[in-house]
Parts: sequence; C-alpha cells; structure tokens
Amino acid sequence: MKTDAAPKPTRLEDYTPFNFDLSESRFDFRLDPRQTTVRSLLSLTRTAPGPLVLDGENIDLVSVEIDGRLLKRTAYRVTQTQLILDDVPDQFALNITTRCDPSANTTLMGLYVSGGRFCTQCEAEGFRRITYYPDRPDVMSEFTVLIDADKAAYPTLLANGNMIEAGDIDGGRHYAIWHDPFPKPCYLFALVAGEFDRLDDSFITMNGRTIPLEIYVDPGDAPKAAYAMDSLKRSMAWDERAFGREYDLDRFMIVAVRDFNFGAMENKGLNIFNSSLLLADAQTATDLNFERIESVVAHEYFHNWTGNRITCRDWFQLCLKEGFTVFRDQEFSADQRGAAVQRIKDVRALRARQFAEDNGPLAHPVRPTEYLKIDNFYTATIYEKGAELIRMLKTWLGDATFRKGCDIYFDQLDGTAATVEQFIACFEAASGEDMHPFMQWYHQAGTPRLTVERHQTPTSPVISQVVSFSQMTPPTPGQADKAPLMIPIRWQAIGDDGPLMDPQLTVMTTDTQTVSYPRFDVPHSLSIMQGFSAPAILRSDATTEDLIRLMGQDPDAFNRWEAGQTLARRLLVDCARALESGTMPEPDPALGAFFGALGKTLRDDSFDDAFKALVLTQPTGMEVLMAAAPIDPIAVSEAGDWLARAVADGLRNDLLQTYAAMKDSGPFSPDAASAGRRALKGRCLSLLAARFDPLAASLAAQQLDDATNMTDEIGALITLSRLGGQRVESSMESFFEKWKDQPLVLDKYYSVQAMRHHADGIHAIIRLAETPTYERSNPNRVRALVGGFAMGNVRLFHRLDGSGYRFFADQVLDMDGRNPSVAARLLGAFEIWRKLDAKRQQLIRDQLDRIIATRPSKNVLEIAQRMRGA
Repeated sequence: MKTDAAPKPTRLEDYTPFNFDLSESRFDFRLDPRQTTVRSLLSLTRTAPGPLVLDGENIDLVSVEIDGRLLKRTAYRVTQTQLILDDVPDQFALNITTRCDPSANTTLMGLYVSGGRFCTQCEAEGFRRITYYPDRPDVMSEFTVLIDADKAAYPTLLANGNMIEAGDIDGGRHYAIWHDPFPKPCYLFALVAGEFDRLDDSFITMNGRTIPLEIYVDPGDAPKAAYAMDSLKRSMAWDERAFGREYDLDRFMIVAVRDFNFGAMENKGLNIFNSSLLLADAQTATDLNFERIESVVAHEYFHNWTGNRITCRDWFQLCLKEGFTVFRDQEFSADQRGAAVQRIKDVRALRARQFAEDNGPLAHPVRPTEYLKIDNFYTATIYEKGAELIRMLKTWLGDATFRKGCDIYFDQLDGTAATVEQFIACFEAASGEDMHPFMQWYHQAGTPRLTVERHQTPTSPVISQVVSFSQMTPPTPGQADKAPLMIPIRWQAIGDDGPLMDPQLTVMTTDTQTVSYPRFDVPHSLSIMQGFSAPAILRSDATTEDLIRLMGQDPDAFNRWEAGQTLARRLLVDCARALESGTMPEPDPALGAFFGALGKTLRDDSFDDAFKALVLTQPTGMEVLMAAAPIDPIAVSEAGDWLARAVADGLRNDLLQTYAAMKDSGPFSPDAASAGRRALKGRCLSLLAARFDPLAASLAAQQLDDATNMTDEIGALITLSRLGGQRVESSMESFFEKWKDQPLVLDKYYSVQAMRHHADGIHAIIRLAETPTYERSNPNRVRALVGGFAMGNVRLFHRLDGSGYRFFADQVLDMDGRNPSVAARLLGAFEIWRKLDAKRQQLIRDQLDRIIATRPSKNVLEIAQRMRGA
C-alpha cells in the first residue's frame, strides 16, 4: 500500500550540524486565544556555508528583519515547513514576527489553549508551531521571554528560568519577563498563562541555597498537589545523595493541565504535567496514582541534568536522556518503595510493553537509524529498554565505577548536546574497559534468548558441574542477521537450605560460554539472571522441582518471584493450548507444589505485603502470547481465568484470612507499607472473585460501601464488574453520579467500563463513546476508553466477527483528525497481530489496510505501514 506522496524519512547518517551559532534568543508574546503575535530576535553567527533554514508549521509570517532592516518578500522563501534566507551576513540580528491561533490547535503541540489557559508542549518538534526557528536539539541558546496578556483573564504568566521583571501596562494588560541563563534547545521552552491556585514550599540545597518550589493547579485543587510537592522535595534530596546533582535555577515550578499528550514534560525550571500525574488525594486517587506521581515527578526533575543541562545532539539519541532518566527514577522508586518490589514492577512493565514491541513489526533499536515522525519513537524501547542498558552498565562495572563514569559525564559534557558514543566513552574512561562491544545493544533491535544448561563432569575431583550459556536474537524488520551481545549474567547455586555459593557474575560476549562451579553433594538449583541482570528471555532446563526450590530458598527476591512466574507461564501455555484445541487442561501435578509454595510465601511474615501481592499476581497475557504464538488470545485469557480459579481453590482459607488482616485500621496514608497492604487485600479479593466464591460478592459490596479511599472503592467496583449480576449496573451508575464532576475519576469510570464483559458486547462500548461526558479531544479520556478497551477487554476487542477491531480503527482515525501523535500511540495496540491466530491476523490486516487507504497523518501512516509490512 502506498499513499500518493511517500513521506521522506530522516536518517541518522545524514546528520549535519546547524550552520549558524545562536547565542541569544529573545521572544515577545502578545497573547490572544485566536491571534497570538510572536516577535523573535535571534543573534546569529555563521559557522558553515549555506542558507539560513528555519522550521515553521501552521503559523502566519508577518515580517522578517535583518539588523533592523525590513526584508522584501523576494528576499526569502516560505514553504509549508520552512523559512529560507539565502543571502544573510556572517553575523547579524534576525527579527521575525509571526501569528498563530492557539484556540484552533487541537494537536496540543506548540502553543495551545487548555481550559481557557495558554500552555505549550514543544518536544519533539512543537516550537516550529510557535515561530520560525532552528527546531532541533543541538541548537542551544539563552532565552529571554516577555509575555504580555490580559490581566483579568491570565493573571499568572510563566516561562523558563528566573523572573526578572513584571508589571501592568495599558488596556488592562500586564507583562512578565523571564530569563533562562542556561543555554537550551527550543524543545525545552515553556510558557503558561492563566488563572491558577498555587502550592508553595521550598528546598534547601546541599550548598545552602533556598529554592522556592511552586506548583500551579486548577482553582481549588491545591490540596491535591501536596503529595507531588512532597515527592519533588524527596527527589531533589535523593539526586544530591545518589548523583551529587544540585538544582541550579532560583526557583522550580510545575504546572498541571488537563489536555496534554504526554505524562509530563521536563522544560527547564518549568515542568508541565498532565494533571492525572500530579493531582491526588485519598478520595480520588488510587495507590497506583500516588506511586506514578512520585515516579514521574522524580523523572522530570532528574531530567534537569540528564536531558536539560546535557541534552541530545539529535533525536536519534533520544535514549541518551530518556533511558538514563528512567533508570534514575527507577532507582529513586526502589529507594522509596523497596528494591525487590520495584524491580519486579519494572520488569513486568518491560515484558508487557517492550518485549512485545521488540518481537513485533514495530521493533527498532534503542537508537533508531531513521524515522518519519520522531513522535512515534517515544517508545518502551527508548525508555524502558534504554534504562535496562544503563542498569547493565552498573551491574557490569560495579557501583563505584558506575558513579565515577556518571561524574565524568556530568563534568565533561555539561552544557552540550551529546551522543550515545560520548556517554559510553565516559564509562570507558572510568573503568578502563573496552566499551565497543556494549554498543551493539544500541544498534540491534530484538530481545535475545538466553539458553542455560547444566552438564556433569564426573572425571574431575573438584569440579562436578558446568553451566553453559548460549544466546540468540531472532530477526527483526530490517535486521535479519544478529550479532552476539554483551550480557551480564548474575547467578548462584541454591540448595534446600539456601545458597551454596556466593553470587557470580559472568559477562557473556560470544554466542556460547561455559562456566564451571564447585561440586555440591546435595540437590541444588541454579538461580540465573538474578535481579534480571539483562533484558533477555531466559530458557533454562529448570524442572518443577528446581522452580519450587527457588520459590522457597532463593535469597534474590526478584528470582524467588521469577521462579513462580516461570512455573505459572508453563501452566498457562499448556492450558491455553488445550483450550484452543477445544479440550479442558489435564490436571497438572505441578499445581499442588505451586499452591504450596505460594501459600508458604503468603504466610511468611518476613516478606512485605507488596511482595506477597506480586507473588500472587500471575504473568500477563502478553507473556503467554509471546511464549505460545500464534494463538487464540481469548484462549490465553481463559487460561488466566483458569489458573486464578485454581490458585483461589487451593488457597481459599489463606486468602480469606489475609483479606481480613489487611483492612486499614487508621487514616489513609500513601506510604509504601500502607499501599502494599491495600495491594495484598485487593489481590486476595480478586482471586476469590475468580472462583466466583459467593463470599467474594458480599465482601466486594461491603468494601464498596465502606471505602474511604479510591484504591478500595475502585478495587471493589472492578471485582463486582467481573462477577456480574444486578449489583454491577447500579454500582456503576452510583459511581458515575458520585464522581461525574471530577475529570480524573471519570477517566477511571470509562476505563472500568471499557474493560467490562458487557452483555450486549461492542454496542455498549460504542454507546460509551457517544455519551455527553466522553471528550473525544482529551487524550486522557480517549486513552481511558479506547486504550482500556484495546488493552484490557480481550473478549470484545478480539471478537471473531472483527467488530472490536473495526471500532478501534474508527476511533484511531477519528483521533487522527485532531491529534495525530495520540492516534499513532493508540494504534500501537495492533502490534501484537502476528502473535494471534490466522483468522484474527487477517482481520487486523484488513483494518491496517483501511487505515492506510484513508491517507492518514504521517504519524499514523508510519505506524500502520510498519505494522503491515508495506
């Protein structure tokens, strides 16, 4: 399939530096919802021959001046995406005046209006929607910004940096001037204007500087920003302790907006957040919301050094800032919420999202080599796999050397736009190691398969066994041949009473590698990839006996959990295969041992509640799809139901006792221990509901009636929706009436409704998309309903009549007309199509062909064509 005009990709190999140095950028904004005027003054010095080419889209050019001289229209060229000046001096001041219509900007990129307030989003290529400028990350400049607006309508005027002047002007307007002394690319520019409530606090840095902290929210929402403020202060203190990074500007600001394409944006000194990731209280936010707020606030703050002070040379280096910063926020969360629990959550997310991406039509290297729209490469591979690469460096080099490499990076590259090679060179300098082989991880797409086998060596009096490692990475689109990767493997021998040796680190660099270990005269098992030491799929010869031993004795908490997950995956695959063939699964002797090991962990007071909740959580359907593909996804879902029922049957009394013991006895707290207790309580209730235990319905109904926090309330509602019956509709109706004026809770309502097994099927989902409170242009609401349906409603989304796929494709195209970047991200739900059975593969192919035939945006076209293989 082809469109009439094939878009031209941008390629890493074509990178050339910008041919002018831009030392200073000054902007005057006269804000008006329908006609904002922007005057820019740029100080430019030539560094290489050629014309001056500036980027610009969907803006009106009013005038161009050089050194105060107005240029005639014949002195420059304007295309749909560029302003080109062929004849300019080697050093000059360029003054450009443009106009734009923020109220009509439904893409939410550039300058737009949200809830009657002005807001910007410039990463990756949004600044070109504001004015003509070199919209690329390697052009760094000091920014001075004057904002002029109606004072009554827009009493708060914010931009990056430090406010240097403010006052009133004629006509009921006022102004503010902001200066950012740290050179930055334009993607980090931010401007906000409107009416807000403000939450104030301060932080004293390690060098004694007092930094005012300000969070701007909708009027009346200031109390809901308290947890975000607390998270910010903890993040600032942690970054000083863990990485020696002190905040640099005179103030730090965060603004919450409802209409936002992303989770948050790290604009220098003025972070802009999706309100769903900033506002929380016990009544309206779940523990997961609190946890995400803590993580994202930390992530965007940590970007101040890994992304802002040191940015990326070009967008192909996106993993340089995002992978490193995700690693940093994961380390912070591990410190705040427990290392083992956080590692498990991070790996579950990696397997559910990134492994699927790596093993599907959208697979790409951590550093891609070409793109049509860079918006489409804000992916799990860039973020989560990019973080795993940083973690491997730390595992390989050790804590002290890793920190030394980070310090070299911060010291030597501060104030620059850097590359992955420059980053890795810092660790090479710190360690003396040859880092060239490690770079293969950045060049090569796909998830390696690591196979582990044990062998006897009876002829040696000292060595009784060897373990052999072999690796293989399957072909991915555009990369048929794969090279061996450098894989750090942390492993240990475990007996019935615990470890038999210290943990070992084997750094694998070839296709195969063999390691000897001492003779043990007792039964033992090997704990491989402790702490998930590399983003690989492990294939071992571990027996059920080995896995049960590791579930009970492995000192590495992650691998203790992983042993149970491995056994559960085997059970789920066998069950799904049986169901697909139309038979019921045979009784598996491993089930009894599995229940016993789960029960032992559940009753062990040495484990925290959050860990127990994760132990009782079975592998995702995506993991089973990947292990058993191609397969009927509904069979996979039913296998999950079967295993949950079996676990609940085997542990019913334990689950009931634990549920009763986990009830809150005091006021709500979002701390890790309290959240873990609620997570375990919720997991017990969910498992009891899986066996349709009559007691589960009454427990859920009572929990819904008694709930004093959203975690308990939404958990009970989800349980009732799964159980079905008369109570569900009335409960959903009551929940809607109670929360219909709270947008963030209403998103939860649409998400729960999207995942229900409605009696009238897809028609119920279609009606939800037509309700008055469904906001088609709000990314949060669309993700809740359309994304929740595609990712969480297996039975309706994957119906064999194709109605689920048709509805989903309709919604993608509808969103594409307003917001192509959000539409393209939604379309990612189809990436699993080659893992499905033949009938469903054809149904999704048909929808992809339909989408391509509509001549969609470049964002959606790129994703659809890569998926389709066109």
